[in-house]
Amino acid sequence: MLNKRNEIQNSDIFAHIPDSTYLPRWGVLLIDIVLISVAFWTSLWIGYGAFSYSFHPGGVLPAWQQYLIVLVIQTACFWLFHTYSGILRYSTFIDTIKSLFAVLSCGIVLLIFNYAYNHLAEHQLLLNTLIATYIPIAFVLLFCLRVGVKTLYEMLYQHAAGSPKVMIYGTKSAGIAIAKMLRSAGNAPYRPVGFIDDTIKRKNYDMMGMHVYQLNEKMFEWMKLRNVHHVIVSPLKMREIQPARDLQVFIDHNIRILTTPYFTEFDKDQEVDMKRIGRIDSIQIEDLLERPTININTENVRQILRDKVVLISGAAGSIGSELVRQVQKYEPRVIVLLEVAESPLHDLTLDLKNQYPNVRFIPVIADVRDQKRLEQIFHEFRPDVVYHAAAYKHVPLMENYPNEAIIANVLGTKNMADLAVKYKTDRFVMISTDKAVNPTNIMGASKRIAEIYVQSLFNKLRQSDPDCTKFITTRFGNVLGSNGSVIPYFKKQIAAGGPVTVTHPDIIRYFMTIPEACCLVLEASTLGKGGEIFVFNMGRPVKILDLAKNMIRLAGYTPGEEIPIVFTGLRPGEKLYEELLNQKEKTIPTENENILVARVREEEYDEVKQHIDALIRIAHSNKPFSTVQLMKKIVPEYISNNSIYEQLDK
Repeated sequence: MLNKRNEIQNSDIFAHIPDSTYLPRWGVLLIDIVLISVAFWTSLWIGYGAFSYSFHPGGVLPAWQQYLIVLVIQTACFWLFHTYSGILRYSTFIDTIKSLFAVLSCGIVLLIFNYAYNHLAEHQLLLNTLIATYIPIAFVLLFCLRVGVKTLYEMLYQHAAGSPKVMIYGTKSAGIAIAKMLRSAGNAPYRPVGFIDDTIKRKNYDMMGMHVYQLNEKMFEWMKLRNVHHVIVSPLKMREIQPARDLQVFIDHNIRILTTPYFTEFDKDQEVDMKRIGRIDSIQIEDLLERPTININTENVRQILRDKVVLISGAAGSIGSELVRQVQKYEPRVIVLLEVAESPLHDLTLDLKNQYPNVRFIPVIADVRDQKRLEQIFHEFRPDVVYHAAAYKHVPLMENYPNEAIIANVLGTKNMADLAVKYKTDRFVMISTDKAVNPTNIMGASKRIAEIYVQSLFNKLRQSDPDCTKFITTRFGNVLGSNGSVIPYFKKQIAAGGPVTVTHPDIIRYFMTIPEACCLVLEASTLGKGGEIFVFNMGRPVKILDLAKNMIRLAGYTPGEEIPIVFTGLRPGEKLYEELLNQKEKTIPTENENILVARVREEEYDEVKQHIDALIRIAHSNKPFSTVQLMKKIVPEYISNNSIYEQLDK
């Protein structure tokens, strides 16, 4: 019997119900008129113990004339309160109040007319007892119509097979709002069938006609039996729990997790995509990575950027473009977008002008490796603040082209830094990487050399000029969603049906979102007095294998079965884990608990410049082994890993 019932519930017999057309307004009004007619004749029968169209008690009008008067006045009240404008299946408390006011208003008007007519003609239009009886009967009938249609529709909708069933995790206002939204939308993508609450102490209670389940294994068995494979986490619930820990149980049971944007606490200056509000989206793997909450002192940032000329190199890249969007909030005089890639810069410029028509953006095609071109730009714009994000960043590629890494990352930084000094730029912020700590690859070592140059340059300058350009370096790990990062790569592999490729089962990485990283870059640029290397709190490291498995489960597949995972081996220059600090380095806390200052060994500028000039000359001569050999001399802790340059370490 139970199997038969489940078969009926899961069939498409009611699938057309959510998509059926609405009853027109005149149809609703016609039904209401029928109901008040029933209420009138019922009241008349109750009052006189008889039912007759010709009934004519003394002192009042004939029954049919009384009916016409009530009909006209009540219809006018319906029109006045627009009781017929609502959709019956989506009736709310407001619709009930409108019906009540319409009936009460009719009763009051009838009493006034009755009193006036009795005063003039010395007899009544209809008896006051009939009015007193009519009011509650009419309201009850109108109320029952709306509640009955709404209840019947929801019962049928619950068993319609047109949309997947979903449980709602969270029973507070946000969870209830989601359930109401899904029920009220005729073309809702999901059908709510129950609530989940991990805080309830009492059992067996319902909300909105749906059962509230405790989060336990028994609930998952019920979900499997009822073919419920989705759960929506309410925004309030997302703030109460630790997603990386508390949502893992759903992933382990192959339950697809959904959410409604936005569930994150936003900075007051952060812009919200209004188009996303109210949508039901699959939760992203980024939401399940534990990261520290980012709070910055926006007023300090505003003080150094407001009415200033800000130049951002690598402006069309992942970090650069987000820096542009965040910098514009602090009212700079102009933002110079320096980029070598023409098409990305063109796209970014169009996007920025559309989103921020009142902000002045100047796109500039230039290469940080071209000192003469940079000289023209600095001479023309004389930037007050420079954010240097332009760099080559892909580890395996740079392992094959060390000369290009030096020319872009070292010479490019040197060109920018030297011109910032020449044109008296106030602050120069360099974007570095955790791969610069104990580097095992060309890319990390090149960024470490760039760090050494700007730090030694500042130490040299401040000896003679305390007000010189402040050079500030920021280090952080992998940014989620950046060009070439692992998460977009895994998404493409999953969409293609797999396999998902992981280099090593034990490899781990630190992750941070692009907006979070840029927030901390802006904060660090206000905290820096010059010469510091700021390290960001990246949270807990993530095992890439676990990341891949969770992404496969979130996509609705079973890891290793529907989507295979293949280990390809460490890539050239890659190591199992990244370090944010050298073991010999010490950190000092700052005003922001998520930003630390790394104390590194200080180098003499004259010696550093001599080595770097030689390094650039060798790189231009296209002698990769000679280039790497000198890199290892400048950065003694640079030990190659899984690379052809390991022989140089022997």
